[in-house]
Amino acid sequence: MTTPFRQSADAATLAMRDVFPATPLMRNDLLSAKYDADIWLKREDLSPVRSYKLRGAFNAMRKVIPAHDVFVCASAGNHAQGVAFMCKHFGVHGVVFMPVTTPDQKVMKTKVFGGAFVEVRLVGDYFDQTLAQAQTFCAQENAHFLSPFDDEDVIEGQASVATEILDQLGRAPDRIVLPVGGGGLSAGTRSYFQQDTQFTFVEPSGAKSLAAAVSEGAPVDVSPINSFVDGAAVAKIGARTFARLHDVAPEDIIDLSEDRICGTIVEMLNIEGIVLEPAGALAVEALAEISDAIKGKTVVCIASGGNFDFERLPEVKERAQRYAGLKKYFILRLPQRPGALKDFLQTLGAQDNITRFEYMKKSARNFGSVLIGIETDDPHNFIDMFQRIEDAGFTYTDITNDETLAQFVI
Repeated sequence: MTTPFRQSADAATLAMRDVFPATPLMRNDLLSAKYDADIWLKREDLSPVRSYKLRGAFNAMRKVIPAHDVFVCASAGNHAQGVAFMCKHFGVHGVVFMPVTTPDQKVMKTKVFGGAFVEVRLVGDYFDQTLAQAQTFCAQENAHFLSPFDDEDVIEGQASVATEILDQLGRAPDRIVLPVGGGGLSAGTRSYFQQDTQFTFVEPSGAKSLAAAVSEGAPVDVSPINSFVDGAAVAKIGARTFARLHDVAPEDIIDLSEDRICGTIVEMLNIEGIVLEPAGALAVEALAEISDAIKGKTVVCIASGGNFDFERLPEVKERAQRYAGLKKYFILRLPQRPGALKDFLQTLGAQDNITRFEYMKKSARNFGSVLIGIETDDPHNFIDMFQRIEDAGFTYTDITNDETLAQFVI
């Protein structure tokens, strides 16, 4: 069904073709076989800035040029890069405010995309401080603020993803699975297809802003949030985006733990050679939650971005192993006597590999505490291992899922 919004999104998409080509829609044989469905990936990780964010930035900027020639945004990642790319394209000045804690890689890429047209200012330890500084600057300089999601022109621009899906697939898919942060992509895509397809909206467990808003009937702040899935970790969904998502059924919103998403990142990298950032992996991992509903169906997963810093790979692998039950950390109470360590080592199985061991002998004590990390190839091995440890008379405390302790020792 043709609607005014769809017509506007189609026009925006056509205008984008002068700047960058459509991102590929690719059938994934691995996922299709795994879920007995026709699974396609919309590869936003292959855009010029490795995310969909340049779409909204392009559309919002083209609507106000030449009335405005100075643009400002606050972002620690993909939005900053999309704005920088478009500032260089349009030949306008951009001022990008980023937290002081932003990784050097993201700062460098923003500068590369913007070149001489963009100035990066590192302000504040937290994003709220950065945003406040950006808005103050806008008011002082009469510049145009580019919202990452809560703007009708940005929503319209993000809907170009839907335009391309329809053109590339030749019809609306049976279901679209996509991540939700501030809601720009989801609001645009849903507004475009309306009732022509079903949707599954996916949020990180540490930032369930859409679910909270649907429950309360209005956007609510869900702080504090877990920022690991930085591309979708938003404390409060936008007012304009929620206006387009307010009637989403609660059962169509799912959340996934940050550790669980890591398994998908590792699998897609190792098997498919696809680099996904945590937010980009949300839609793929969500397939496991809706496997019964999608059998025999055509499903499009929007891989929203691939801006992954490989310095994070050890942490991602660690989280994936912990979620899968293949790695555990525990504190062992070890008797301070000769041969005690040898006795403990005999409780380990053939596939139990020590990856962490920290112990210092305490004087005038009968027992000492040992921090131990064990990696194995089957989670059931831990059941047998812990039983052997107990049978040998040792006591221990499993701290694998203790987030407070994990911050200090893992």
